Amino acid sequence: MSQICELADLQRLYHKRVPKMFQGYCESGSWTQQTLGLNKSDFQRILFRQRVARDLEPRSLASQMVGQDVKMPVAIAPVGLLGMQHADGEILAAQAAEEFGIPFTLSTMSICSIEAVAKKTQKPFWFQLYVQKDREFTKKLIERAKAAGCSALVVTLDLQMIGRRHADHRNGMTAPPRLTLPNIIDIARRPKWALGMANTRNKAFGNIQGCATGVDDMSDLMKWTAGSFDTKLNWEDIRFFRELWQGPLIIKGIMEVEDAKECVKLGADAIVVSNHGGRQLDGARSSISTLPEIVAEVENQIEVWLDSGIRSGQDIIRAKALGAKGVMVGRPMVYGLGAMGKAGVTKMLEIFHQEAELTMAFIGHRDIANVSRKDIVFQEETFKNV
Repeated sequence: MSQICELADLQRLYHKRVPKMFQGYCESGSWTQQTLGLNKSDFQRILFRQRVARDLEPRSLASQMVGQDVKMPVAIAPVGLLGMQHADGEILAAQAAEEFGIPFTLSTMSICSIEAVAKKTQKPFWFQLYVQKDREFTKKLIERAKAAGCSALVVTLDLQMIGRRHADHRNGMTAPPRLTLPNIIDIARRPKWALGMANTRNKAFGNIQGCATGVDDMSDLMKWTAGSFDTKLNWEDIRFFRELWQGPLIIKGIMEVEDAKECVKLGADAIVVSNHGGRQLDGARSSISTLPEIVAEVENQIEVWLDSGIRSGQDIIRAKALGAKGVMVGRPMVYGLGAMGKAGVTKMLEIFHQEAELTMAFIGHRDIANVSRKDIVFQEETFKNV
Protein backbone atom coordinates (compact mmCIF):
# COMPACT_ATOMS: atom_id res chain seq x y z
CA MET A 1 0.00 0.00 0.00
CA SER A 2 2.85 2.42 0.83
CA GLN A 3 4.16 2.10 -2.75
CA ILE A 4 0.86 3.25 -4.28
CA CYS A 5 1.26 6.96 -4.97
CA GLU A 6 -0.94 7.64 -8.00
CA LEU A 7 -3.77 6.17 -10.01
CA ALA A 8 -1.31 4.50 -12.43
CA ASP A 9 -0.05 2.33 -9.56
CA LEU A 10 -3.55 1.03 -8.91
CA GLN A 11 -4.10 0.54 -12.63
CA ARG A 12 -1.02 -1.68 -12.94
CA LEU A 13 -2.17 -3.82 -10.02
CA TYR A 14 -5.67 -3.94 -11.50
CA HIS A 15 -4.24 -5.42 -14.72
CA LYS A 16 -2.61 -8.20 -12.74
CA ARG A 17 -5.65 -9.16 -10.70
CA VAL A 18 -8.75 -8.82 -12.91
CA PRO A 19 -9.58 -11.09 -15.90
CA LYS A 20 -8.91 -9.48 -19.28
CA MET A 21 -12.57 -9.70 -20.26
CA PHE A 22 -13.54 -7.27 -17.50
CA GLN A 23 -10.47 -5.11 -18.03
CA GLY A 24 -11.70 -4.63 -21.58
CA TYR A 25 -15.17 -3.74 -20.35
CA CYS A 26 -13.75 -1.09 -18.03
CA GLU A 27 -11.08 0.47 -20.22
CA SER A 28 -12.35 0.39 -23.78
CA GLY A 29 -14.39 2.92 -25.70
CA SER A 30 -16.54 2.52 -28.78
CA TRP A 31 -15.44 2.23 -32.43
CA THR A 32 -12.01 3.88 -32.90
CA GLN A 33 -11.95 5.14 -29.28
CA GLN A 34 -11.36 8.70 -30.46
CA THR A 35 -13.74 10.20 -27.90
CA LEU A 36 -12.27 8.05 -25.13
CA GLY A 37 -8.88 9.57 -25.95
CA LEU A 38 -10.19 13.13 -26.17
CA ASN A 39 -11.83 12.82 -22.76
CA LYS A 40 -8.37 12.42 -21.26
CA SER A 41 -6.17 14.50 -23.57
CA ASP A 42 -8.39 17.61 -23.48
CA PHE A 43 -7.82 17.87 -19.72
CA GLN A 44 -4.09 18.19 -20.43
CA ARG A 45 -4.73 21.35 -22.48
CA ILE A 46 -5.92 23.10 -19.32
CA LEU A 47 -2.96 24.63 -17.44
CA PHE A 48 -2.91 26.16 -13.96
CA ARG A 49 -1.85 29.63 -12.83
CA GLN A 50 0.59 29.20 -9.95
CA ARG A 51 0.36 31.79 -7.15
CA VAL A 52 2.67 32.35 -4.17
CA ALA A 53 2.74 34.10 -0.78
CA ARG A 54 -0.84 33.20 0.09
CA ASP A 55 -2.13 32.05 3.49
CA LEU A 56 -2.96 28.39 2.81
CA GLU A 57 -4.28 27.26 6.19
CA PRO A 58 -6.77 25.75 6.75
CA ARG A 59 -7.74 24.11 3.45
CA SER A 60 -11.03 22.45 2.56
CA LEU A 61 -12.54 20.60 -0.40
CA ALA A 62 -15.85 20.19 1.44
CA SER A 63 -18.82 20.91 -0.81
CA GLN A 64 -22.45 20.01 -1.44
CA MET A 65 -23.98 17.99 -4.27
CA VAL A 66 -27.80 18.21 -4.54
CA GLY A 67 -27.91 19.36 -0.94
CA GLN A 68 -25.74 16.54 0.39
CA ASP A 69 -22.56 17.39 2.27
CA VAL A 70 -19.50 15.79 0.65
CA LYS A 71 -15.83 15.65 1.67
CA MET A 72 -14.90 16.69 -1.86
CA PRO A 73 -17.14 17.44 -4.88
CA VAL A 74 -16.98 13.89 -6.20
CA ALA A 75 -19.57 11.13 -6.54
CA ILE A 76 -18.87 7.56 -7.58
CA ALA A 77 -20.37 7.16 -11.06
CA PRO A 78 -22.65 4.22 -11.87
CA VAL A 79 -20.64 1.35 -13.33
CA GLY A 80 -22.29 -1.80 -14.64
CA LEU A 81 -20.95 -5.25 -13.73
CA LEU A 82 -18.94 -3.84 -10.84
CA GLY A 83 -19.32 -7.13 -9.01
CA MET A 84 -17.36 -8.81 -11.80
CA GLN A 85 -14.36 -6.55 -11.21
CA HIS A 86 -14.16 -7.84 -7.64
CA ALA A 87 -16.47 -10.14 -5.69
CA ASP A 88 -19.28 -8.09 -4.09
CA GLY A 89 -17.83 -5.05 -5.83
CA GLU A 90 -20.85 -2.77 -5.49
CA ILE A 91 -21.09 -3.42 -1.75
CA LEU A 92 -17.39 -2.77 -1.19
CA ALA A 93 -17.31 0.40 -3.30
CA ALA A 94 -20.45 1.72 -1.57
CA GLN A 95 -18.92 1.10 1.84
CA ALA A 96 -15.68 2.84 0.86
CA ALA A 97 -17.55 5.88 -0.49
CA GLU A 98 -19.77 6.05 2.59
CA GLU A 99 -16.83 5.96 4.97
CA PHE A 100 -14.88 8.51 2.94
CA GLY A 101 -17.83 10.91 2.81
CA ILE A 102 -18.96 10.99 -0.82
CA PRO A 103 -21.99 9.53 -2.66
CA PHE A 104 -22.00 6.13 -4.33
CA THR A 105 -24.25 5.48 -7.33
CA LEU A 106 -25.52 1.94 -7.94
CA SER A 107 -26.09 0.97 -11.58
CA THR A 108 -29.24 -0.71 -12.84
CA MET A 109 -26.83 -3.23 -14.38
CA SER A 110 -25.11 -4.00 -11.09
CA ILE A 111 -24.24 -7.49 -9.93
CA CYS A 112 -25.21 -6.85 -6.31
CA SER A 113 -28.86 -5.83 -6.04
CA ILE A 114 -30.27 -2.62 -4.57
CA GLU A 115 -31.36 -4.58 -1.52
CA ALA A 116 -27.99 -6.32 -1.10
CA VAL A 117 -26.13 -3.01 -1.08
CA ALA A 118 -28.65 -1.39 1.28
CA LYS A 119 -28.26 -4.29 3.72
CA LYS A 120 -24.49 -3.76 3.94
CA THR A 121 -24.38 0.06 4.14
CA GLN A 122 -25.41 2.55 6.82
CA LYS A 123 -26.19 5.67 4.79
CA PRO A 124 -28.37 6.23 1.70
CA PHE A 125 -26.74 5.76 -1.70
CA TRP A 126 -27.92 6.89 -5.12
CA PHE A 127 -29.58 4.68 -7.71
CA GLN A 128 -28.97 4.99 -11.45
CA LEU A 129 -31.84 4.11 -13.78
CA TYR A 130 -31.70 2.82 -17.33
CA VAL A 131 -35.18 3.22 -18.79
CA GLN A 132 -36.41 -0.12 -20.11
CA LYS A 133 -39.03 -0.90 -22.74
CA ASP A 134 -40.79 -2.77 -19.95
CA ARG A 135 -42.16 0.27 -18.13
CA GLU A 136 -43.69 -1.74 -15.32
CA PHE A 137 -40.27 -3.17 -14.55
CA THR A 138 -38.77 0.34 -14.72
CA LYS A 139 -41.37 1.59 -12.24
CA LYS A 140 -40.62 -1.36 -9.96
CA LEU A 141 -36.93 -0.44 -9.99
CA ILE A 142 -37.82 3.07 -8.81
CA GLU A 143 -40.06 1.67 -6.09
CA ARG A 144 -37.29 -0.66 -4.95
CA ALA A 145 -34.89 2.28 -4.80
CA LYS A 146 -37.38 4.20 -2.67
CA ALA A 147 -37.89 1.23 -0.36
CA ALA A 148 -34.12 0.86 0.06
CA GLY A 149 -33.83 4.51 1.09
CA CYS A 150 -31.86 5.70 -1.94
CA SER A 151 -31.44 9.46 -1.61
CA ALA A 152 -31.20 10.44 -5.30
CA LEU A 153 -32.18 9.02 -8.68
CA VAL A 154 -29.69 9.29 -11.55
CA VAL A 155 -31.39 8.80 -14.93
CA THR A 156 -28.93 8.00 -17.71
CA LEU A 157 -30.17 9.16 -21.12
CA ASP A 158 -27.29 8.31 -23.45
CA LEU A 159 -27.82 4.55 -23.53
CA GLN A 160 -31.02 4.09 -25.52
CA MET A 161 -28.93 1.73 -27.62
CA ILE A 162 -25.51 0.28 -26.92
CA GLY A 163 -22.48 1.70 -28.71
CA ARG A 164 -20.27 -0.66 -30.70
CA ARG A 165 -17.61 -1.68 -28.20
CA HIS A 166 -15.20 -3.90 -30.09
CA ALA A 167 -13.36 -5.16 -27.00
CA ASP A 168 -16.55 -6.60 -25.50
CA HIS A 169 -17.40 -8.38 -28.74
CA ARG A 170 -13.91 -9.80 -29.16
CA ASN A 171 -13.82 -10.94 -25.54
CA GLY A 172 -17.30 -12.46 -25.66
CA MET A 173 -18.05 -10.48 -22.51
CA THR A 174 -20.63 -12.11 -20.21
CA ALA A 175 -21.40 -12.07 -16.51
CA PRO A 176 -20.23 -14.44 -15.17
CA PRO A 177 -17.64 -15.28 -17.87
CA ARG A 178 -18.27 -18.31 -20.03
CA LEU A 179 -15.89 -21.15 -19.23
CA THR A 180 -14.09 -21.26 -22.55
CA LEU A 181 -10.49 -22.48 -22.62
CA PRO A 182 -9.01 -18.95 -22.99
CA ASN A 183 -11.17 -17.69 -20.09
CA ILE A 184 -10.24 -20.64 -17.88
CA ILE A 185 -6.53 -20.02 -18.51
CA ASP A 186 -6.92 -16.29 -17.85
CA ILE A 187 -8.87 -16.82 -14.62
CA ALA A 188 -6.39 -19.44 -13.43
CA ARG A 189 -3.72 -16.73 -13.50
CA ARG A 190 -5.83 -14.63 -11.13
CA PRO A 191 -6.56 -16.97 -8.18
CA LYS A 192 -7.53 -14.20 -5.75
CA TRP A 193 -10.27 -12.98 -8.09
CA ALA A 194 -11.46 -16.54 -8.71
CA LEU A 195 -11.57 -17.38 -5.00
CA GLY A 196 -13.58 -14.28 -4.26
CA MET A 197 -16.11 -15.07 -6.97
CA ALA A 198 -16.37 -18.68 -5.78
CA ASN A 199 -17.30 -17.49 -2.30
CA THR A 200 -20.04 -15.00 -3.18
CA ARG A 201 -23.65 -15.52 -4.18
CA ASN A 202 -23.59 -12.34 -6.26
CA LYS A 203 -22.72 -13.54 -9.75
CA ALA A 204 -25.62 -12.30 -11.93
CA PHE A 205 -27.37 -8.98 -12.53
CA GLY A 206 -29.01 -8.68 -9.12
CA ASN A 207 -31.51 -5.96 -10.05
CA ILE A 208 -32.80 -7.88 -13.05
CA GLN A 209 -32.62 -11.65 -12.82
CA GLY A 210 -35.80 -13.03 -11.30
CA CYS A 211 -37.45 -9.61 -11.53
CA ALA A 212 -37.72 -8.72 -15.22
CA THR A 213 -40.24 -10.53 -17.39
CA GLY A 214 -38.74 -13.41 -19.38
CA VAL A 215 -35.43 -13.55 -17.52
CA ASP A 216 -35.14 -17.01 -16.02
CA ASP A 217 -31.53 -17.93 -16.69
CA MET A 218 -28.31 -16.34 -17.86
CA SER A 219 -28.91 -16.99 -21.56
CA ASP A 220 -32.27 -15.22 -21.33
CA LEU A 221 -30.65 -12.39 -19.42
CA MET A 222 -28.03 -11.74 -22.07
CA LYS A 223 -30.70 -11.60 -24.77
CA TRP A 224 -32.87 -9.34 -22.65
CA THR A 225 -30.02 -6.94 -21.86
CA ALA A 226 -29.16 -6.46 -25.54
CA GLY A 227 -32.73 -5.51 -26.47
CA SER A 228 -34.18 -3.98 -23.34
CA PHE A 229 -33.21 -0.32 -23.60
CA ASP A 230 -35.97 2.00 -24.81
CA THR A 231 -35.09 3.58 -28.16
CA LYS A 232 -38.33 5.61 -28.05
CA LEU A 233 -37.46 7.39 -24.82
CA ASN A 234 -38.37 11.10 -24.91
CA TRP A 235 -38.68 14.11 -22.62
CA GLU A 236 -42.32 13.36 -21.78
CA ASP A 237 -41.16 10.03 -20.36
CA ILE A 238 -38.60 11.83 -18.21
CA ARG A 239 -41.32 14.13 -16.87
CA PHE A 240 -43.24 11.02 -15.84
CA PHE A 241 -40.23 9.74 -13.89
CA ARG A 242 -39.84 13.18 -12.29
CA GLU A 243 -43.36 12.76 -10.95
CA LEU A 244 -42.63 9.25 -9.66
CA TRP A 245 -39.48 10.31 -7.82
CA GLN A 246 -39.91 13.04 -5.21
CA GLY A 247 -36.24 13.26 -4.18
CA PRO A 248 -33.27 14.78 -6.01
CA LEU A 249 -33.27 13.90 -9.72
CA ILE A 250 -29.96 13.87 -11.60
CA ILE A 251 -29.89 13.48 -15.38
CA LYS A 252 -26.70 12.02 -16.85
CA GLY A 253 -25.53 12.07 -20.46
CA ILE A 254 -26.05 15.72 -21.39
CA MET A 255 -23.73 17.08 -24.10
CA GLU A 256 -25.76 19.89 -25.72
CA VAL A 257 -27.18 23.16 -24.40
CA GLU A 258 -30.65 22.42 -25.79
CA ASP A 259 -30.82 19.19 -23.78
CA ALA A 260 -29.58 20.94 -20.65
CA LYS A 261 -32.43 23.44 -21.00
CA GLU A 262 -34.95 20.60 -21.24
CA CYS A 263 -33.63 19.24 -17.95
CA VAL A 264 -34.20 22.63 -16.35
CA LYS A 265 -37.76 22.74 -17.67
CA LEU A 266 -38.72 19.38 -16.22
CA GLY A 267 -37.36 20.23 -12.78
CA ALA A 268 -34.20 18.15 -12.51
CA ASP A 269 -31.86 19.06 -9.66
CA ALA A 270 -28.58 18.39 -11.48
CA ILE A 271 -27.24 17.40 -14.88
CA VAL A 272 -24.09 15.46 -15.64
CA VAL A 273 -22.17 16.56 -18.73
CA SER A 274 -21.06 13.14 -19.97
CA ASN A 275 -20.46 11.12 -23.12
CA HIS A 276 -20.59 7.84 -21.19
CA GLY A 277 -16.82 7.67 -20.92
CA GLY A 278 -16.44 7.50 -24.70
CA ARG A 279 -18.39 4.23 -24.80
CA GLN A 280 -21.36 5.39 -26.88
CA LEU A 281 -21.00 7.87 -29.76
CA ASP A 282 -17.42 7.80 -30.99
CA GLY A 283 -16.27 10.99 -32.68
CA ALA A 284 -18.17 13.08 -30.13
CA ARG A 285 -16.57 15.99 -28.31
CA SER A 286 -14.95 15.44 -24.95
CA SER A 287 -17.07 16.18 -21.91
CA ILE A 288 -14.66 18.80 -20.55
CA SER A 289 -14.68 20.76 -23.83
CA THR A 290 -18.49 20.83 -23.77
CA LEU A 291 -18.79 21.85 -20.13
CA PRO A 292 -18.20 25.65 -20.38
CA GLU A 293 -20.97 26.38 -22.89
CA ILE A 294 -23.51 24.38 -20.88
CA VAL A 295 -22.47 26.07 -17.63
CA ALA A 296 -22.81 29.48 -19.31
CA GLU A 297 -26.44 28.76 -20.21
CA VAL A 298 -27.85 27.01 -17.14
CA GLU A 299 -25.50 27.28 -14.12
CA ASN A 300 -27.83 29.57 -12.17
CA GLN A 301 -30.81 27.27 -12.73
CA ILE A 302 -29.44 23.78 -12.10
CA GLU A 303 -26.31 22.10 -10.75
CA VAL A 304 -23.91 21.15 -13.55
CA TRP A 305 -21.49 18.26 -12.96
CA LEU A 306 -18.91 16.57 -15.17
CA ASP A 307 -18.27 12.91 -15.95
CA SER A 308 -15.83 11.22 -18.38
CA GLY A 309 -12.09 11.76 -18.38
CA ILE A 310 -11.37 12.46 -14.70
CA ARG A 311 -8.10 10.70 -13.90
CA SER A 312 -6.66 12.73 -11.02
CA GLY A 313 -7.41 15.22 -8.29
CA GLN A 314 -6.01 17.89 -10.59
CA ASP A 315 -8.77 17.09 -13.08
CA ILE A 316 -11.31 17.76 -10.33
CA ILE A 317 -9.87 21.26 -9.93
CA ARG A 318 -9.81 21.79 -13.70
CA ALA A 319 -13.49 20.85 -13.93
CA LYS A 320 -14.32 23.14 -11.00
CA ALA A 321 -12.46 26.01 -12.67
CA LEU A 322 -14.62 25.57 -15.77
CA GLY A 323 -17.81 25.74 -13.73
CA ALA A 324 -18.64 22.19 -12.65
CA LYS A 325 -20.18 22.04 -9.19
CA GLY A 326 -19.02 18.43 -8.90
CA VAL A 327 -17.74 15.45 -10.84
CA MET A 328 -18.51 11.75 -11.15
CA VAL A 329 -15.69 9.22 -11.26
CA GLY A 330 -15.97 5.71 -12.75
CA ARG A 331 -12.85 4.08 -14.18
CA PRO A 332 -10.48 5.24 -11.41
CA MET A 333 -12.79 3.68 -8.85
CA VAL A 334 -12.79 0.42 -10.86
CA TYR A 335 -8.99 0.39 -10.85
CA GLY A 336 -8.95 0.70 -7.08
CA LEU A 337 -11.65 -1.91 -6.58
CA GLY A 338 -10.12 -4.47 -8.92
CA ALA A 339 -6.67 -3.91 -7.47
CA MET A 340 -7.44 -4.08 -3.77
CA GLY A 341 -11.17 -4.27 -3.13
CA LYS A 342 -12.61 -1.79 -0.64
CA ALA A 343 -9.14 -0.65 0.46
CA GLY A 344 -8.28 0.14 -3.15
CA VAL A 345 -11.32 2.38 -3.60
CA THR A 346 -10.42 4.20 -0.40
CA LYS A 347 -6.83 4.60 -1.59
CA MET A 348 -7.98 6.04 -4.92
CA LEU A 349 -10.18 8.57 -3.12
CA GLU A 350 -7.34 9.52 -0.78
CA ILE A 351 -5.00 10.06 -3.75
CA PHE A 352 -7.55 12.24 -5.55
CA HIS A 353 -8.26 14.24 -2.39
CA GLN A 354 -4.56 14.90 -1.79
CA GLU A 355 -3.93 15.85 -5.43
CA ALA A 356 -6.92 18.19 -5.50
CA GLU A 357 -6.04 19.86 -2.18
CA LEU A 358 -2.40 20.43 -3.15
CA THR A 359 -3.34 21.81 -6.56
CA MET A 360 -5.88 24.15 -4.98
CA ALA A 361 -3.16 25.45 -2.63
CA PHE A 362 -0.64 25.97 -5.43
CA ILE A 363 -3.12 28.14 -7.34
CA GLY A 364 -3.69 30.22 -4.21
CA HIS A 365 -6.87 28.96 -2.59
CA ARG A 366 -7.88 27.44 0.74
CA ASP A 367 -11.49 26.67 -0.20
CA ILE A 368 -12.50 24.87 -3.39
CA ALA A 369 -15.55 27.13 -3.61
CA ASN A 370 -13.19 29.94 -4.66
CA VAL A 371 -11.66 28.08 -7.62
CA SER A 372 -12.70 29.77 -10.89
CA ARG A 373 -11.86 30.36 -14.54
CA LYS A 374 -9.24 32.87 -13.36
CA ASP A 375 -7.11 29.96 -12.12
CA ILE A 376 -6.49 28.29 -15.48
CA VAL A 377 -5.28 29.04 -18.98
CA PHE A 378 -5.72 26.92 -22.09
CA GLN A 379 -2.55 25.56 -23.66
CA GLU A 380 -3.10 27.40 -26.95
CA GLU A 381 -3.37 30.70 -25.05
CA THR A 382 -0.03 30.44 -23.24
CA PHE A 383 2.05 32.36 -25.78
CA LYS A 384 -0.61 34.49 -27.47
CA ASN A 385 0.71 37.77 -26.01
CA VAL A 386 4.42 37.09 -26.64
